[in-house]
Order: sequence, then C-alpha cells, then structure tokens
Amino acid sequence: MVLPYTIKHIQLDQLSEKNIISKLDGSSYYFFWWRQIPLGHLFVEHHKVFNNSDADYKILTVIASTVNFYNAKPELTDVYRRAFLEKDYVGFTKTMDEIFGTYSSEKIIAENKLDISVIICTRNRSTDLQVCLESLFKQICIPKEIIIVDNAPTDDSTLKVVEKFKGVTYCKEPKPGLSIARNTGIQKAQYPIIAWVDDDVQVHPLWAYRVWETFLTPSITAMTGLVIASSLDTESQQIFEKFWSFNRGYQDHFYDSLFYHNTLPFGPKASDIGAGANMAFRASVFKEKGDFNELLGAGASGCSEDSEMWYRIIADKRFTIQYNPRCIVYHKHRRELSSLNKQLFSYMRGHVVAVLIQQTQNSEAGYLKYLYKGLPIYYLRLFKSGFPFYSHRFRTLLSESKGIISGLRFYHKNKKKLPVINDKSIQL
Repeated sequence: MVLPYTIKHIQLDQLSEKNIISKLDGSSYYFFWWRQIPLGHLFVEHHKVFNNSDADYKILTVIASTVNFYNAKPELTDVYRRAFLEKDYVGFTKTMDEIFGTYSSEKIIAENKLDISVIICTRNRSTDLQVCLESLFKQICIPKEIIIVDNAPTDDSTLKVVEKFKGVTYCKEPKPGLSIARNTGIQKAQYPIIAWVDDDVQVHPLWAYRVWETFLTPSITAMTGLVIASSLDTESQQIFEKFWSFNRGYQDHFYDSLFYHNTLPFGPKASDIGAGANMAFRASVFKEKGDFNELLGAGASGCSEDSEMWYRIIADKRFTIQYNPRCIVYHKHRRELSSLNKQLFSYMRGHVVAVLIQQTQNSEAGYLKYLYKGLPIYYLRLFKSGFPFYSHRFRTLLSESKGIISGLRFYHKNKKKLPVINDKSIQL
C-alpha cells in the first residue's frame, strides 16, 4: 500500500519563541518560504522523523543554495544560520529581510490592473476550471484580460462556469488540439504580455504581479515559473512529482543564444526551461517566430508545443527566457496510475516529435544522437539499476517506451506537414 504525503508549507518568517519547528514528521512533503518567496522543499519518508537540532540543520541544508543565490552580502551567511540554530528569531528575521529585501512581497504596491492577457485552454474540465478562475480573482494584482479557449467541447459546462465570472472572455475553438487553442488565444489577446496557465492549477496570489514584474526587464522575451504539487495522496501523484516534476527549482535561470549554442551538439534541452502550465511571452514574439506548431501538443503529437516554441526563441541572440521561481502555481497531478500512464505516453510521444522538428530547424543540433543513442542508454541503465526489485518508478516504463516508438511513427507520417521556418528571422 502506498501511503500519502502530507504537504506542509512552512513560513520561516512566522517563527517565534511560541512558534518553533520542533521536528519534521515522516510521510510529509515540506515547502519552506520567506515572505512569499519559495526557498526549497524536502521529502521526509514514511519511516523517518527529524527531531530538534537535526530538523534545524536539515532545514538550513535545504534552503542554503537559495538563500545564497539571493544574498549579496556573504558575511550574512553565518549570521542567519547562527541565529536560526540558536532560535534567535528576531535576529534571524532581521538578517533574512536584509537578504531578501529587494524581493519582499511587503514592498509590492497593488496596481489596479496589469497589462496582461491570461489564456486558459480547456476541454471538459469545468470543475477544475472554476477553481483556477477563483484563484485568479484572488490576485493582489488582477490581469486586465482573462480568455477561456474552450477546445472542441462536448457540452456547455465550460461556458456555464465562465458566465459566473464577470469580465472573462469565452471563446469556443471547434478544432481540437492544444496548439490550435493556444493560437486562437493569441489572436484574441489584446495586451503586450500573454500568459498561460493550465485549467488544473491554482495561482499564487502574487502570480500576475510576478509575471508583469519579469517583463520589466526589456531583454526578457518569455518566462516560465515554479509549479508546485497541490497534493501527493496517491502513488500516481508521487511518481510524477519525484520523477517528472514541473518544479525547476528556486533560483532564477536565464536561457538565451549562449545556452542554445553551448548545448547544440547535445541537443538543447528546451523542455528543462519550464512547463506550459505556467508560462508567458511578449505578444510581439509570435509575429517574429510564428505561432505554436499545431503538430505538437495535446490532441496532436501529445505535448512539447511549449518547448519547441522556447527552442525557436533561444536560437535568436536577441531574445532571453527567464525562469522565475517567484511566479508560482499549484498543479493538480493525476490521481490514477492509468491516467499517469496515458500522460507519460503522450509526453514521450510529443517529446520525440518535438526534438525531431527542432533538428530540422538546425542540422547541427545533436538531437539524433540524443534520440537514437542517449535515450536508449538512459532507459537501459534505468532498467538495469532496478533489477530485480523494481520500485514504483518502473510502473510507467512500458508507457514511456511505447510513447517513444509512437512519436517516431507520428513524425515520419506527418513530417511533410511541417511549417517552413523563416531562417532570416533568426539573428545568429
């Protein structure tokens, strides 16, 4: 039997003599925060408990790299650590506020509305959609436009949900396919920043502000954000979070033409940039780079329409993509193992198609070596490492393998439909 993990969010800025962390319990998934800024996470397995000072040292270990990333004054490192271990929470708070001062949520002044178009593409998931919309309307700063693209629906449940929310635009796209729905949203959007969230997420209260804030830097063309699991009750959810997580960490990362060219011989891992469940672009980039590839995404190849777009962007020396971990959504992972297997089949299918498409855009990319050598070696080593006692990581291997084969077939069947990439738009 698989035991659930309880997700516990620990606000380190709220510690006091009366509110201390005496232990870290087993069967728990901890997230540590400082004033709305995520610092790190920790799985405490079912048989394990950290008590007293062990818990304090464990927390400091988890948050150390993130605090160091934000800390512009190295001399403060020993100060905050010592204060935390001595449970001097007044001194700890003072030092941490000095470290994180620039990013403090307390300094955010709520704008009336932000020049952002938020697009949610959905199909027959009205219950999830309502929860997502409710979280959007609880934002400290509200986006000026929210567009729901109802993709080939079989009923009017999505429309009925949208009608509950004043000012939300409903758009029905009869042709199925996530990329098609995304492109329909682009045509409808009126504002210079276009952001997407999936219908099965809830957004953090500062999400829209953090999106807007990211694009204050002129060189940023696109962004992705942190995706946190909203529950880990089932084996399926735990497998996904441990081995397929959308979480890309707690420090900013920048992806540009330097990253592209440095990784070109190995095939740039555009999928590492983030997740389509939480992403945004300058609207102007679609005029230069084109829309999402309609051979990719749910309803077509399976996924990776987002990463293929990121690939096109970072190939251009004028553009940079930022991963911003302060821009946060909470994702509802699939509860059933059967659903996860279908999801990962689609993921690998779409991934294979995407990397082959990306190979056609630059013959020097090392995707063929990755696909025909790197992936087989990875799965062979994975299989050998588990023999004969296979953990739950191996519950999805067959679906992943079938997805790879299906992706190869899909690409070769549909490659004549590939759009022509305008090489003149790429500034090398």
